[in-house]
Amino acid sequence: MIEYFEDLRIGQIFRAGPILVTRERIIEFASEFDQQPMHLSEAEAIGTLAGELIASGWHTGAVTMRLLTDGAMPKLGGKGIGAGVEQMNWPNPVRPGDLLSAESEILDLRRSKSNPTRGVMRLRTITTQQDGKVVQSITANMIIPCRTEGA
Repeated sequence: MIEYFEDLRIGQIFRAGPILVTRERIIEFASEFDQQPMHLSEAEAIGTLAGELIASGWHTGAVTMRLLTDGAMPKLGGKGIGAGVEQMNWPNPVRPGDLLSAESEILDLRRSKSNPTRGVMRLRTITTQQDGKVVQSITANMIIPCRTEGA
């Protein structure tokens, strides 16, 4: 079981999914959090750049977070915590009926310079649709507890 910084390896890959994104969930999320026309209804979306109903990027991010906690991130028993996002983009839209999956890869591991009881994990997560198109790419850092204090 992965519990500590020392249990992780650069290049490790974690996968999860799929999760179905429905029309109803797209509209529900947008109604509460991102009230732009292309996320609220097919009729309103027609006059937008998207031209059709699509999920908010923030909805895609929320689904990705669910995929991360479902297994696309090392299971650390709640010991790790996010430390910031370096990069996030949405190269393709998510549409009703899409099945999303995520794959995360550990890009880097280093001991914290300010606290030797912690490590920093740099993780890239790619979220894709059923046809393999990338719908979100995110590179983030997490603070992970160390089993032993060390250099």
